[in-house]
Amino acid sequence: MSDTDLKSIEARTLVAEKEAQAIQEELDKLVRGDLNYTSHPQLVKLLSDNEKLKHRLAILENAIKAVNSGVVKAKNRPTLISNIKSIEGTICVIDELKKIFTIAIGSAYPELDDPPVVITLSGNNPKFGDYQCNSAMPISQLLKAKNIQTNPREVGNNILIKTPSSPLVQKLVVAGAGFLNIYLNKNFVEHVLNSILRFGVKPPPVKRNRIVVDFSSPNIAKEMHVGHLRSTIIGDSICRALEFLDHDVLRINHLGDWGTQFGMLIAHLQDKFPDYKTHSPPISDLQAFYKESKKRFDEDEDFKKRAYACVVELQSGHPDYTAAWKLICEVSRQEFQKVYDRLDIKIIDRGESFYQSRMDTIVKELKEKGLVEEDEGRLIMWGSTEQTGIPLTIVKSDGGYTYDTSDMATIKQRVEEEKGERLIYVTDVGQYTHFATIEACARRAGILKGGQKIEHVGFGVVLGEDKKKFKTRSGDTIKLIDLMDEGLKRALDKLVEKGRDKVLTPEELKQAQEAVAYGCIKYADLSHNRINDYIFSFDKMLDDKGNTAVYLLYALTRIQSISRTAQVSFDTLMTKLEKSGIKLTHEAEWKLGKVLLRFPEVILKVTNDLYLHSLCEYLYEISSTFTEFYDKCYCVEKDKTGNVIKIFYERLMLCEVTARIMTKCFEILGIKTVSKM
Repeated sequence: MSDTDLKSIEARTLVAEKEAQAIQEELDKLVRGDLNYTSHPQLVKLLSDNEKLKHRLAILENAIKAVNSGVVKAKNRPTLISNIKSIEGTICVIDELKKIFTIAIGSAYPELDDPPVVITLSGNNPKFGDYQCNSAMPISQLLKAKNIQTNPREVGNNILIKTPSSPLVQKLVVAGAGFLNIYLNKNFVEHVLNSILRFGVKPPPVKRNRIVVDFSSPNIAKEMHVGHLRSTIIGDSICRALEFLDHDVLRINHLGDWGTQFGMLIAHLQDKFPDYKTHSPPISDLQAFYKESKKRFDEDEDFKKRAYACVVELQSGHPDYTAAWKLICEVSRQEFQKVYDRLDIKIIDRGESFYQSRMDTIVKELKEKGLVEEDEGRLIMWGSTEQTGIPLTIVKSDGGYTYDTSDMATIKQRVEEEKGERLIYVTDVGQYTHFATIEACARRAGILKGGQKIEHVGFGVVLGEDKKKFKTRSGDTIKLIDLMDEGLKRALDKLVEKGRDKVLTPEELKQAQEAVAYGCIKYADLSHNRINDYIFSFDKMLDDKGNTAVYLLYALTRIQSISRTAQVSFDTLMTKLEKSGIKLTHEAEWKLGKVLLRFPEVILKVTNDLYLHSLCEYLYEISSTFTEFYDKCYCVEKDKTGNVIKIFYERLMLCEVTARIMTKCFEILGIKTVSKM
């Protein structure tokens, strides 16, 4: 036999062995019931159906076991609005839609635990509806992970079939990859707007919480400067939003009113005004007083020793030193209050001194629980047993306490004495790590329990137009009171430039000046994402075009003047409301109505994530949408001589609702509005 014949036989033998091996593998799969190797379409479908049936059988078997063992976990079915007339005020549409689709998805796919219910705004294209349910795609992925073959479109159709009817919804349409386009019922939107006209802008119902907001927090004996501006403005607006929802809010000003610096201040006071106990010293300029004492402290060794001795006397409670300390604190508080009055800030002073005795208690408690350890003479505490990150210094090597000690005592007081559930701290972003460590330690110590939490509201730096830290030309920090004075001057210049001094009374002009000055400072801050730095520019703030306080305040006064120009009183408007009510017949009316409807969901978002720029963006959207409506829809028709020949009362009602919601937005932002400007 030739070599060629041998090679041919070997090749055929290898092929035969492979075929035999393939047949054996098929036989093994048949024994196991695995038919995936075949590509016959009918068999593939049968296999897929079989997998689904096996999965459902497993669910039924588990349900039977649960019933037999008496452990049945019933899903809470949300209560839906069934009658439009039951709504007497605002309603959060997105929350109601989430309830509707929670029921729909739960009915369509009961085998899924906590399936995603994703509801979003559809955008500006009417063909995609007003809202969308975008749950089909993630649910499809969850089902595929359970070996249930499906696709997003099929999931969307299944959800649609199971969606309960609602007076909020006109129709539902499945589009594209299972997106459910939701079209609102016009009668529902009209009813809500009419309710706002009848009852005012009411908050959506929420569970009432006790919330402590710590903001502003200047240091005694130092002027409030631009660095305190953001904390004060952001903190106040957060409080206003939470208070609008009827939460029990405690506004705290955690003043820096304790520490070694008071030794040098008291010593300097004793030297400069020895009769301070009987005659109030003229130290209104505490910043200069502080600098004088600090200079002496740095240069005069004897003075430094006396300053330290004064600290000891103060901490021991000596009445003369306590009186000097109180005097210095009171002078500072009076200066701070001038700023708060001008910015319309309500806040309760509670300085570091308030927590002095409580620091002894927290240190003792942490020692007893074995949560502190010695490190080079000091006592430290870690946020976790893994000892990662940076520990807190609870007691210094010299036995003194630190800001960490004070913060732990503060949290304990706010949770246990004030019954706080949310503890909000409004400070610069640089303190994020500190508050994360503080929360971890407070939770480890058992101070924070369950849903009680610390929320750090961080903010960026205020920059000058040169994009460097905002300072005076000489390099000093800008005093807040000087900044507000400059704002008043520029606001008046702007109003005079517009000729408003010729049409407004002196009192109206003064009100407009203050509204513009303080409003533009606040809005410029709040309209930026607080995490970012922002450039302080009066020129941009006072621009009457774009998303600025000046433009929006002008827009509001124009809206409020429409009924006044037509000489239609509010009583007349209410009489017309009872006869017909708001009707959104024109496309521009319908668009504006839907924007106004979103007020509750914007407020709920702001009080959840604590980013105020969302409210500013919404306020600007209202104004822009109203302008579009006003350009396309006559509210008052006049002849060539300017005489009113026809009044569209339903549109005047829509103007009134717009003005009310804009006014409420301004109120939450802490910006005063005026009827004339």
